[in-house]
Amino acid sequence: MSNALFLSTLLLACLALLAWGFRVLPGERWQMLATLPLRRLDDGYWLGINLTWYGLLTANAYLAAVVMLVLLLGTVGVPLASILTAAAVLLLVCVPASRLVARLVEGKAHTFTVGGAVFVGLLIAPWVLAGVNHLPWLTPLPVLPALAAVAIAYAFGEGLGRLACISFGCCYGKPLAQCGGRAQKFFHRRHFVFFGATKKIAYADGLEGVGVVPVQGLTAVLYCLVGVAGTGLFLVGEFSAAFVLTTFVTQAWRVYSETLRADYRGEWRISAYQLMALAALPYALAITLFHRTAAYGLSPELHRGLALFGQPFLLLFLQGLWLVLFIHTGRSSVTGATLRFHVHQDRI
Repeated sequence: MSNALFLSTLLLACLALLAWGFRVLPGERWQMLATLPLRRLDDGYWLGINLTWYGLLTANAYLAAVVMLVLLLGTVGVPLASILTAAAVLLLVCVPASRLVARLVEGKAHTFTVGGAVFVGLLIAPWVLAGVNHLPWLTPLPVLPALAAVAIAYAFGEGLGRLACISFGCCYGKPLAQCGGRAQKFFHRRHFVFFGATKKIAYADGLEGVGVVPVQGLTAVLYCLVGVAGTGLFLVGEFSAAFVLTTFVTQAWRVYSETLRADYRGEWRISAYQLMALAALPYALAITLFHRTAAYGLSPELHRGLALFGQPFLLLFLQGLWLVLFIHTGRSSVTGATLRFHVHQDRI
């Protein structure tokens, strides 16, 4: 498969998925995926736990990010064992950090923050790679291509992960009525309207049925576009450009997009997440300058990356990873359910 065909297919697949999500996920139907009965109550009803589309879509997004990481590093000949070790360590830190940082910043124990997890991931990524490269039984990873692959994987992961935010009604934008005239005109036909009393936008700010800035959609489109652009640069060996482009665009947008949001972002006028994103920019530039000569001579070949997905172990790893992430993010702790079962007498 040629690079151009791969990039075109990747772009179309992302845009098609986003178009579907923007159309259906704000509806009430697309928050709860399933409800499992836990125990029977005295009145005959059952107490249930909700499994959410948020969890499924988040697990999908994490999986897409890992797939891109494996693919890109595979193109420069990194063995699967080294890739999966680095990916596993990053996930073991970043997934719990998404809840911990939200608790520290927002004082909430039952929410997640991608922005906080990304900041933690960017800080530790060079050190994780250095640690993995010191393991004698693994082939060392080229640092700058690995960082570029991580940045591209993150762009796709958060871009597609914003579908989960639309489903749950979190990370929502300001009501159009609070925007200026130009913004109101621009978003007149391009806004989101959320329905469902259990969506966060409804119970946190009472904005059910109100047109709001589609900040999740804007983020999703921008991040997927920059992910494709970064992938194109990576596949022609421009690792520094790929890392700088994806990191600067995603973090600069993080800073600006916070001004479009209406959900709680902490007590400060400038949120902690904006400060994290701002701090990430010079840090990323310093990493690039320090490692700029470390990737000379590497020539990415797409077929090498695609060939890795013919290995059964990788497919089993990805399936197991998806299941663990779905269990971790899909069990709703802020919504509940009661169920009652009955027999269809006419079908006996």
